[in-house]
Amino acid sequence: MADLQSIAQLLAASSDRTQTKQAEAALRQQESNPNFPISLLQITASDSYPLGTRLSSAILFKNVIRRNWTDEDGNYKLPLEVVGTLKQELINLMISVPQVLQTQLGEAVSVIADSDFWERWDTLVNDLVSKLQPDNPSVNIGVLQVAHSIFKRWRPLFRSDDLYIEINHVLERFGTPFLTLFQGLDTYLETNKSNKDQLTQGFTQLNLMVKLVYDLSCHDLPPMFEENMSGLAQILLKYLTYDNQLLHTDDDAESGQLEYVRAGIFEVLTLYVQKYGDEFQPYIQQFVESSWNFLTTIGQETKYDILVSRALKFLTSIAGMPQHAQIFQAESTLAQVIEKVVLPNVSLRESDEELFEDEPIEFIRRDLEGSDSDTRRRAATDFLKQLNANFEASVTKAVLQYIEHYLNEYGKSPQLNWKAKDTATYLFIAIAAKGVATATHGVTTTNSLISITDFFQKNLAADLVSGDGVHPILKVDAIKYLYLFRSLITKEQWQEVFPLLVNHLGSSNFVVYTYAAIAVERVLYFTDNQGQPIVSPDTIRPLAKDLLEHIFSLIQKNPAPEKVQENEFIMKCAMRVLIVIKEGVVPITDNVLAHLINITQIISGNPSNPRFYYYHFETLGAFIRFAAPSNPDKLEQALYPPFSAVLQADIAEFVPYIFQLFAALLEANPSGTLPTYYHGLIAPILAPQVWESKGNIPALVRLLSSIIARGSQHILENNQLINTLGIFQKLLSSKTNEGYGFDLLEAVIEHFPSAALEPFFKDIMQIILTRLQNHKTESLTLRFVRFYHFMCANDAKGYSADFVIQVIDKVQEGLYVQLYLNIILPESQKLARPMDRKTAVISFTKTLANSEAFAVKYKKGWGFTCEALLKLLELPPLPASKDDIIAEHDVEDMAFGVGFTALVTIRPQARDPWPDTGADLKLWVGKYLKEADQRHGGKISGFVQERLGEQAKAMLSSYIA
Repeated sequence: MADLQSIAQLLAASSDRTQTKQAEAALRQQESNPNFPISLLQITASDSYPLGTRLSSAILFKNVIRRNWTDEDGNYKLPLEVVGTLKQELINLMISVPQVLQTQLGEAVSVIADSDFWERWDTLVNDLVSKLQPDNPSVNIGVLQVAHSIFKRWRPLFRSDDLYIEINHVLERFGTPFLTLFQGLDTYLETNKSNKDQLTQGFTQLNLMVKLVYDLSCHDLPPMFEENMSGLAQILLKYLTYDNQLLHTDDDAESGQLEYVRAGIFEVLTLYVQKYGDEFQPYIQQFVESSWNFLTTIGQETKYDILVSRALKFLTSIAGMPQHAQIFQAESTLAQVIEKVVLPNVSLRESDEELFEDEPIEFIRRDLEGSDSDTRRRAATDFLKQLNANFEASVTKAVLQYIEHYLNEYGKSPQLNWKAKDTATYLFIAIAAKGVATATHGVTTTNSLISITDFFQKNLAADLVSGDGVHPILKVDAIKYLYLFRSLITKEQWQEVFPLLVNHLGSSNFVVYTYAAIAVERVLYFTDNQGQPIVSPDTIRPLAKDLLEHIFSLIQKNPAPEKVQENEFIMKCAMRVLIVIKEGVVPITDNVLAHLINITQIISGNPSNPRFYYYHFETLGAFIRFAAPSNPDKLEQALYPPFSAVLQADIAEFVPYIFQLFAALLEANPSGTLPTYYHGLIAPILAPQVWESKGNIPALVRLLSSIIARGSQHILENNQLINTLGIFQKLLSSKTNEGYGFDLLEAVIEHFPSAALEPFFKDIMQIILTRLQNHKTESLTLRFVRFYHFMCANDAKGYSADFVIQVIDKVQEGLYVQLYLNIILPESQKLARPMDRKTAVISFTKTLANSEAFAVKYKKGWGFTCEALLKLLELPPLPASKDDIIAEHDVEDMAFGVGFTALVTIRPQARDPWPDTGADLKLWVGKYLKEADQRHGGKISGFVQERLGEQAKAMLSSYIA
């Protein structure tokens, strides 16, 4: 076992930037030692190491568990005794270490629970319960942290029998002790109300317990909670209104345990009102009253933001339920709600202005992406929208009066009272927009009592036109208004407004030019009902050179890596311009190329914003897609050095993107040979360690396939075919990657001469058939069927049905007939993709026309083959099963940073390996069989008469005729 001291030194070195890479590499090597996780736990547990080292150890432990707990079939990768020790030690350890370490260990427990809880870890809940102590919060916090890290997994899950069995398993053991602990904690808090340390510890425990009430109730109301609903409601109400000077934080911006507990209670209340309204009915009124009192008296300090926003969400859920909404119905009540709760929380505060000035990118993300869901402004707006949905006429009338008041205030002194106009605009958007705004269309339905266009023309258009006199936040409001209501603005109106947006890209204010970029990008993406762009590409092409030049100069304004990649919104705008102008980029290739290479080199030094570099590589993808076909050599030569530098430096975040871009460059010039500087890339991408990272695999297969297409001769001369087939074998051995294994094999078959592959065919087939026998799934079966047809159809390369028969029967005598009857014939009808069906049609047709074995040996098989062919030509494909449906994404909804992210701009183009069949397959089949019949002196016609039923005869004859 590696000695703990040396592991601890490596952990300490890993947080020193000058030694990070080497230390991390050395630690990765230790992972092959099965006892390594135990060593990490020992370091995490021991007070003799600095807290920083212990924290590094806990984080690495969590990641090691994530990578090495089970394989994709759920089997343990670690020895069973290590698994047992870890499960035993983890819970004890969680109780004894500082909270910052508990959080990391809690996540590791959650990973283990994902695979093992509860059947393979059925002692866990009893272990946890046995550790709970009525008056020892420091121990309870560790136990409850573990419980929360496991049970919170239920929140996003859909209901299923397995899930409910697990929840019941937990409730039977944990529910009643948990409620008892709640009562004990209440007593403890009363006893210690003047002891600051004990009180803070107690509230930390209370915070976890409130979260657990949510976890345990997120699917169904636990029976023991329902039986004790009155006691539970009493405790929640008590701590919702509880106050104690000792729990107040000194900093106005920093929330403390008191705020977190109360915010958590509001979350539970919102859940109970929405899901268990009947059971919770008797208590609702008192919670609404206390929320109301609280919202009308709480201060404007930032530390209360989370609390105010959750309280508003609770009231929003009350307003969303017909049986409770009438609380707000009277006009006098609505007026009070709007004046006392909505307006104070909708208006811009000093902290918002500070964010706008000091952290503009954070201001934009919050405002735009809803990461401000815990801000007062967002929550108050949602509440107002809900009230408006219920009582549109009276809310609209009341709010319009306030809007008018604020606009009048602004009119008196625009310089001083600009905030009043900001509030007016915000209120107008809140009551004008109905439903949820979508990423593609923005707001699509509006309040019929007001006019979107009028408000813009009267109040906002001037802010877009005028120069410096207007406060930048008001300019942002006007741009945001256009962005939100983009689908309700006519094509003609966009012609007028669009140039104003483009002008604002020239603003000196970060938020203004970024919002302009966001709006320009969405408008360029946007199409009308006929699928035509709202802004014609012809409008953009003449501007493209200056527009891109300006966008790239904004990105590179400050050359520090973290500054260059700070603003993903501008990069996304550059991407959209390139997608829109398409081949219009060719005349400005040199400029764009220089900027993209420079940005790649700068951010390679320190990748810090996954969204930015995702859009950067999409931009490169769009550029390669439209510029490379007319300048393939130039782009290959220019991009090879920066791309290969990324691979050499092993910048893990960029590598899968670079593999895809290299592949797209090679695919852009399919008839070329492989340039010599690419030769050096082959050995590194055939090295086994590159294939260890799951995120690399889809991109690596595509790159290797595109290298094979242009450089198979070089690979043969350098004896690299055997390594390529070794990779195929590795890919085929895993469920996740078996499809990629077949992709690679098909590339090999298409581009290497059959004579070179001859010696390997029996082994290849043996590997495939063994996998099929031991791990048969529908998707694997269909890939095998597709591969079979690909082989049989590729007669130009020397393959055929007879060739495949020989290979399969070498593996096991007589195996071919079984496979053909039980898999190939019945499953071919399930092939859903048009190209796969076409391949199968060609394969069956060539088998009927050319196969010696089917002519002589498999006479019945000839008839079955013909029937399968007719079925493929006449019947629609069977619906795909779930695991065979491939989702299409726009660039919007990608989740990046986890595993592999495909670049949409260079998505592989569907290629037809059989272009000479023409558009009408039936016509091609008839012609092919007719020619074969003549070639074989009428043999085929004879088989038709002897081997087919009347219906099949008639149908086939109609093709041949």
